[in-house]
Amino acid sequence: MRAGLRSYLILFFIVCSGSLPAEQPPKNNFAPLQFLLGNWSAEGGGTPGQATGGFSFTTDLQGAVVVRKSYAAYPATKDKPAYRHDDLMVIYSDTASNQLRAIFFDNEGHTINYGLHATDDGNSIEFLSEPQGPSPRFRFTYQKTGADAVKLKFEIAPPGKPDSFQTYVEGTAHRQKS
Repeated sequence: MRAGLRSYLILFFIVCSGSLPAEQPPKNNFAPLQFLLGNWSAEGGGTPGQATGGFSFTTDLQGAVVVRKSYAAYPATKDKPAYRHDDLMVIYSDTASNQLRAIFFDNEGHTINYGLHATDDGNSIEFLSEPQGPSPRFRFTYQKTGADAVKLKFEIAPPGKPDSFQTYVEGTAHRQKS
């Protein structure tokens, strides 16, 4: 009888735990990113050369995050072969600070943590990495230039000079019509 009661109680807790109300996810405020949602084609260049590419900003996990996927294709030059840069960024609402944050990964092995800062008019958003000792600092800015157009700029500050940003890549992008 005792083993049967134990089995019943275990089964009862398993069944009941699956029917407990789920903890509500934190309310995310992705309003500063609304102008970026969708698929984009881009072109531009800088230190690594001229490139074409694209990116997308989409909501995921039932609206709990925004995911950015991006690529840039660089043609061959006399000094180097053609290559492609791919990256992934997950934007989330940090519950501890109630701020938007992002984590970035790319095919070159970089991982960058960003804080997000939007302008009051909603036409620009900046991804800014925190100073990390002897490492460079990064800033990526999207500036709305039209209903379906943005200007983008990626800047790097050298180690030991966390606010001395220099443009690494800049370009323009246009939203693709679905």
